[in-house]
Amino acid sequence: MRILSGFLLSLLLGMFMISCDGDYRPLAEGNTREVFVVMDSTKWNSETAEAIRLTFGKWVQTVPNGEPYYDLTFTQITSQNQLDRLKSRKNVIFAAPIDEDSNVGRQIRGFLDDEVEQRVREGESFAFPVEDQWFKDQYVLILTSTSDEALAQKIKNTENSLLSNMLEKELKRWEYFVYEKYEQDELADSLWENYGYKVRFQHDYIPNIDTLNFNSYRRFLPENDRWMWTWHMDNVNDISFLDDEWIIATRDSLSKQYIKGARDSMYVQTFERPELGRPVKTNSFQMGRLIVYETLGTWHMVNGAMGGPFVNFTYYDPDTNRLFMVDYNQFAPGVRKKLPFVRQFRAMGRTFESDSTWNSSNTEPAL
Repeated sequence: MRILSGFLLSLLLGMFMISCDGDYRPLAEGNTREVFVVMDSTKWNSETAEAIRLTFGKWVQTVPNGEPYYDLTFTQITSQNQLDRLKSRKNVIFAAPIDEDSNVGRQIRGFLDDEVEQRVREGESFAFPVEDQWFKDQYVLILTSTSDEALAQKIKNTENSLLSNMLEKELKRWEYFVYEKYEQDELADSLWENYGYKVRFQHDYIPNIDTLNFNSYRRFLPENDRWMWTWHMDNVNDISFLDDEWIIATRDSLSKQYIKGARDSMYVQTFERPELGRPVKTNSFQMGRLIVYETLGTWHMVNGAMGGPFVNFTYYDPDTNRLFMVDYNQFAPGVRKKLPFVRQFRAMGRTFESDSTWNSSNTEPAL
């Protein structure tokens, strides 16, 4: 493999996307959250290795008990057979300074063409993500710079970008996994027809509450209970009020009204205690014309010993002046790792669509 640059690389990627339906290569192996970090064993305690641990293995505190962002396995190249096995893995990071005298350093130089290698030496480029190079559904990241110190610093400086690229690939995988067998189009179609928006539903979510602007659905399994709800507000001409506090207050108000426990005095609320390692984090991004706020954290049951992770999406459609929430929750005390399900929720929520032609002129004005 050689990393090409400019127009030729874009052209080849475009050709691959066009022909991907005819790609009969096997799928890459491994867990979608497992990342093999290929470095010379003498460098596993280097500044670069530590920067990789702090970036890709950092602790996620928006799930109960915390979990690493990715599970990292450090390995080196000892033979061609071992390299071939690495090339079959789902997520692989190759990391070494450009002039490192090791099998990994030589392999990285073999990946790069002369133009790209020169950019590395001049400090202009250091990270090269490549998808589906040797196997389908594969993410390979090549990290290299002029020295161990320089490479470590570049990784730290671009942590968010590096993580976002890998997460984007993972969320695509989860979307395929969640909906590949069967999905309930009729539930999405009902929301679209009656309320002017929709989100894709996994095969075994069951409708629960259906009110004028609130709908809930549950996927109950004895050891892994999951539920989600949607809500909308019309005639929202100004969203200057929309911030982290409003999102939490609104989801708590709706949960207190509709998401109950065994007794009426038991209801779901956001659990936000940063001093106890339980933060709630919101980030915003654009999804087409929609303004999106994604909130991650944990919930607890008031007057009940229950809790778990949640993912909340707040969408604003400026074309129709409508505001929406889609909220996913899990209660699974017997399931040790919650992060894979949170990532599923994050993939599912991104399937949201709003009808740009929806006319809410006959609805009640927003409060």
